[in-house]
Amino acid sequence: MKQWTLSFFILIIHFSFCYSQKSEFRLIAGIDPAEDRWVDSVFNALDADERLGQLFMIRAHSDKGPEHVAQVEAQIKKYKVGGLCFFQGTPDKQIKLTNRYQALSEDLPLMIAIDGEWGLGMRMKATTISFPRQLMLGAIQDNDLIYQMGREVGKQLKRTGIHINFAPAVDVNNNAANPVINTRSFGEDRFNVTIKSYMYMKGMQDEGVMACAKHFPGHGDTDVDSHYDLPIIKHNKDRLDSVELYPFRVLAKEGIGSMMIAHLSVPALDDRSNRPTSLSRNTVTNVLRGELNFQGLTFTDALEMKGVTKYFGDGEVEAESLMAGNDILLLPENIGASFKAIRRYIAEGKIDQAQVDESVRRVLRSKYRLHLQQFDQLQEQNVRAELNNADAIALKAKLIQASLTMVRNNKSLIPFAGLENMDMASLSMGANNPTIFQDRLGDYKTMEHLQLPKKSTKAQRDQAMQKLSTKDVVVVGLHDMSQFARYNFGLEKTELDFLYQLNRSTKVVLVVFGNPYSLKYFDRFPWVMCAYDEDPLTQDLAAQGLFGVFSIRGRLPVTASSRASYNTGNITPKSYRMGYSIPESQGLNRDTLQKIDAIIKEAIDARATPGAVVLVAKNGHIVFEKAYGHHTYNQSRKVKVDDIYDLASITKIAATTLSVMKLQDEGKIAIAEPINNFLPDLNASNKNGKLVKDIMAHHAGLIGWIPFYKQTMSESRRNPKPLSKFYKNIAAGIYNVKVTDNLYMRKDFQDSIWQQIYHSDLRSNTNYRYSDLGFYMLSKAIEKQTGQAIDQYAAETFYKPMGLEHTGFLPLEKFEKNQIVPTERDNYFRKTTVQGTVHDMGAAMLDGVSGHAGLFSNAKDLATMMQMLLQDGFYGGKRYLETGTIQQFTQRHPRSTRRGIGFDMLELDQNREPNFSREASVHTYGHLGFTGTAVWVDPVYDLVYVFLSNRTYPSMRNNKLYELDIRPRVQSLIYRAMEANKVEPKKEG
Repeated sequence: MKQWTLSFFILIIHFSFCYSQKSEFRLIAGIDPAEDRWVDSVFNALDADERLGQLFMIRAHSDKGPEHVAQVEAQIKKYKVGGLCFFQGTPDKQIKLTNRYQALSEDLPLMIAIDGEWGLGMRMKATTISFPRQLMLGAIQDNDLIYQMGREVGKQLKRTGIHINFAPAVDVNNNAANPVINTRSFGEDRFNVTIKSYMYMKGMQDEGVMACAKHFPGHGDTDVDSHYDLPIIKHNKDRLDSVELYPFRVLAKEGIGSMMIAHLSVPALDDRSNRPTSLSRNTVTNVLRGELNFQGLTFTDALEMKGVTKYFGDGEVEAESLMAGNDILLLPENIGASFKAIRRYIAEGKIDQAQVDESVRRVLRSKYRLHLQQFDQLQEQNVRAELNNADAIALKAKLIQASLTMVRNNKSLIPFAGLENMDMASLSMGANNPTIFQDRLGDYKTMEHLQLPKKSTKAQRDQAMQKLSTKDVVVVGLHDMSQFARYNFGLEKTELDFLYQLNRSTKVVLVVFGNPYSLKYFDRFPWVMCAYDEDPLTQDLAAQGLFGVFSIRGRLPVTASSRASYNTGNITPKSYRMGYSIPESQGLNRDTLQKIDAIIKEAIDARATPGAVVLVAKNGHIVFEKAYGHHTYNQSRKVKVDDIYDLASITKIAATTLSVMKLQDEGKIAIAEPINNFLPDLNASNKNGKLVKDIMAHHAGLIGWIPFYKQTMSESRRNPKPLSKFYKNIAAGIYNVKVTDNLYMRKDFQDSIWQQIYHSDLRSNTNYRYSDLGFYMLSKAIEKQTGQAIDQYAAETFYKPMGLEHTGFLPLEKFEKNQIVPTERDNYFRKTTVQGTVHDMGAAMLDGVSGHAGLFSNAKDLATMMQMLLQDGFYGGKRYLETGTIQQFTQRHPRSTRRGIGFDMLELDQNREPNFSREASVHTYGHLGFTGTAVWVDPVYDLVYVFLSNRTYPSMRNNKLYELDIRPRVQSLIYRAMEANKVEPKKEG
């Protein structure tokens, strides 16, 4: 069928309009007089052998030794070949060799090509980026991403001196057993293949790199590898026109610079026995040049492949290829024999000299358009850093994310919700060690991670089954798969039997890190994601997708079975959980962020703190998370990013303020009313009538704090000790308030604490004065209104449903002590190292639970809480707070230049010291903690900054963290990282 459908024609016109940037590849000769003059001049300056040499492109490697290099140089000198096709190696070595080879052909530079279907990584695997293979890209619904990839590939090729990329493969892969195309195709649908091929081609050619559509007339429906034999395509001409030839026809019209002719036997185009299409004049000249009106360069597929050499002698393959109408003879087996055979064919009249001359002119025109009138030396310095740039990595992440395909999602289990009530585990099959996939799953939910190697024993499988079959959900990742059907895609029968049994026992969410054709084995599974490959970034993003960081939107590009057919794909909702990405993906410059290292090193070297964790999240994604130093100066334990810190006064916002906000939403507390309305114990006190919002903004006239612990100590100035009337070393009777492991306070002293708070003096005015006492009282008000202590209420309302498994009061009840960073060597009250019990003395005397201090957390959990606020109270598919409430609490109190309702904000009074970086917006809110912690949220830039340290170790009198301005300086770097990438504010206010 030669006519396009109307809808696809409109689509092509649309994309041609949208991507109408001037391309270097004009296929029609005679429209540029300067080009014509240059082609004529060079052509006339070449002798017959030199002209013939322009039609050869020979093999070159940058990973081989001097013998290979000498061989390439000899062929350049002797035969004046027109180009090189590079294979395996490294970019710096290839640049060095390209400069060397080009110097030998300085009068007429070489045309350099590469097989880079998924970028330079296809040939330079360990040193450059590999973008997803085309079958994975076939799942993407946003074709603009394919264009962006084409441009990035084009930039990288140009940087390494490459002019032609033998891509895209436009074969319509409709044979699951295809051993050679397979994952190199965009899929089985001609329209999907064509539009994505067009976008890839357009992107490269807009960067001045010639694209090459292959493998003409279509290598998709074969089960024979042409590297080893000659595949036969038995379809008639009508079928070829409607499917196989379709993408080539469109790309010929849309200006692709070159095409590669496959080694196929297609009787409908040439019925001679063992006659490859690459050697068929009807195929190359009559169909491609005639019927498709293709004006660009034609390349043979590699002429050393057995699919073509099997049936012809030395040199005959090249002569027959040229006779068929090809321009460039790619990778000849014996170039000397080829020259002789071609001269003989010309002498015998089998090849028309005019045809050869036209091919030479076509090559010269291509060189002119590739700016090969002369060659400028390529720079070797810094090439790997330039190729592996952050923008390219960010684009790769976008491509992977857009391709992930939720094949089945029974009852919308994905994205996971209700994590607090879900007993989960993960299993990586085909893995010997924990996988990246499992590591990222663990960032969202604590679960047991198991692995089964490829050749697992029955005992290993039985043990895994025993552990997994009782779980609510098991996430299974399939690893170490094969691309090929002939190997059952790398799946062992024992693996499949195990999975089928596990699927009968519990909910199995299956993630296939391999070929989508393998999905035919998993029709009975209700939850299946196709992730296409097991690239580390794919594993990371697959885990994030299951937890709803982004919407999974890919669609299968091929049919594997009736339950996994072409275009199958469930769109999952985004549940707005915290994600992970590189800085550049969110508009920050990583080099600027790396300067944080020097600031923290300065702090550690100055003994301002023994260690720290810094986290930066932008647009709901953690882009920087790093641990520094050690728990203590003896350096016995390094800080880890998930270590738990005493948040100190951050408790005021992360526990008390959040709880008050929720209770206001529920009508149980109103901040515009007096606190005694919600805590009747204050009715007879001088706090009667004090508004909740004034207390939370520190504008209620309260005194700062009361050192309750001093009332329980001996009066010795040199070595005060806990009095025996108040404390015992073991829990006994009324002495049951655990202050530390070996210090238990009598319970009834807590009544004295509360009475002192309720009846404490008031200041003479209500100007700003920071006070802990109001938050003591607020925790009691929360308890009165909910019937739960603040630790229970905050945990059940926020921490547990949000999946904040490392956040809460009294951390020693859940965690090992060595996971909790110590805060002080207390020699004035507790006479021990404070680790896992709250540092604040007053909170310690209230069972470790208070409204002003006592909360412990790690950086990620704390950032997640703040991200929920940035997301207008929505997180993980659930609403926690109303948008209006968040706006109300994060605005400044009417009488304050600094404080919101509970939240600290930037001090606007220029006569006062700023409390954090002046580079933050005036709408930023958060809080500092006495132990050396900080969290700041900037809604203008959708930014969260967390700083955790134990600057109080070994002594709380250590103020160097403040003196060196460490926390604000780190914060300033974050804004400079955005400025470096010219990030605009998200909103004003």
